[in-house]
Amino acid sequence: MSEAQRGPGHAGERRAVVLGGSLAGMLAAAALAGHAGEVVVVERDALPEEVRPRKGLPQARHAHLLMSGGARAMESLLPGVTAGWLAAGGRRMPLPTALVSLSAQGWIPRTGELQYVIACSRDLLDLVVRERVRTLPGVRFVERTGVLGLTGDARQVTGVRLRDAASGEERSLAAAFVVDATGRASQAPRWLTRLGLPAVREVTVDSGLVYATRIFRAPPGSEDFPIVSVAPEPGTSRPGRAATLHPIEGGRWLVTLSGTRGGEPTAVNEEFEPFARTLRHPIIADLVAASEPLTDVRLTRSTVNRRRHFERLDAWPGGFVVTGDALAAFNPVYGHGMSVAALGAVALRGLLPDGGLTDPRLARRAQQAIARTAEAAWSMAVGEDVHYPGAIGERPPAAARLLRGYVQRMMRTATVDAVVTRALIDVMTLSRPLPAVFAPAVALRVLRGPTGAPPAGPPITSAELAVAGLTPADPAPR
Repeated sequence: MSEAQRGPGHAGERRAVVLGGSLAGMLAAAALAGHAGEVVVVERDALPEEVRPRKGLPQARHAHLLMSGGARAMESLLPGVTAGWLAAGGRRMPLPTALVSLSAQGWIPRTGELQYVIACSRDLLDLVVRERVRTLPGVRFVERTGVLGLTGDARQVTGVRLRDAASGEERSLAAAFVVDATGRASQAPRWLTRLGLPAVREVTVDSGLVYATRIFRAPPGSEDFPIVSVAPEPGTSRPGRAATLHPIEGGRWLVTLSGTRGGEPTAVNEEFEPFARTLRHPIIADLVAASEPLTDVRLTRSTVNRRRHFERLDAWPGGFVVTGDALAAFNPVYGHGMSVAALGAVALRGLLPDGGLTDPRLARRAQQAIARTAEAAWSMAVGEDVHYPGAIGERPPAAARLLRGYVQRMMRTATVDAVVTRALIDVMTLSRPLPAVFAPAVALRVLRGPTGAPPAGPPITSAELAVAGLTPADPAPR
């Protein structure tokens, strides 16, 4: 009889296994550390020990801004992680102070700090988190190991079946608690049906978005240069095209262009700047034209919003939860995936002291709590993406359409109303729950609508333009 077949009453009675060395997996391991005698993180690839790409994370090459809601959640799980990012070259950038953003409804005013983002490469973000998780008591990594499935039955998961990538050797590992954080390619629905559970309902919304990213050398003196963002224009029959420029470590700018079905960017270097000039404003094209490229264009097409409703199953096995992109994967343009994974890990940790790993109610309660942390980000993402030309997916219900109309009016009002701006940024950074946008003081202003005109041009200073090698005439400074 294998260790997994003996179940959690034997060697695995206080062991937790996290499937996937992703950011979601690392944060789940951090949540479990201290509540399990041992936490084993299983990863199919070798995990880098320096800032470099990881094979299983091709999307890391594109823009990744960690919202303040997610950053605070990660800090609560791994105290000191924010200082680690900054020491390694990341920047803490106040919002909207350090943001030049043309939203769907107009330029966002640059006021004093309301929230913030952490700006650096995804590879650096992951490395700093991974280094801290490695030091937690009882946590160990098992790398170059694939997952074949779960052991147990429809009532209780008792462990996992693994395969060594080098030798092909298969083995079972017993566990009292298993977390699936294997990302978009998760096989959890199949694993569960093999245990006798019904099929999991899956919802997808595909805008056809394609990402193209190139890294440039930041000009001297640009250490305080803001994030620059141009969003698509809503309510038209044209594809949604957008771009973001933000600083990363090493004195570089990372520029990501995106376009939905029928308006996609290409991987051709010479077409990068011309595509940027098709956006609603040429500011990012101007900045790119004045900068030295350091890489070729890198393209990614896997941007489908996918939601798996594990929490809706009538029956749920003890000892198993799903988190991160395996539960809800978002169009990356909204920047919410990492923060949702962090909020899910915090939700899991908050339940652990109530009954420990062997409480038969823990897994179901945890799955429901983790699912709730994805609701706001999911509503915002699919509420927009389903409206782009050629989008594939379920049409939103009437309530979702009303919410979208309210949010669009809110975004227009936020260009001139500081109270609404604060509420919008709080929710967009996942620092406050979605119902905050309906607070009476906010709702009254939104229903009244904007009382003035938004800024006519980008709120960027002449000094910032000069650092970038541009003149105040291009584009108009504030």
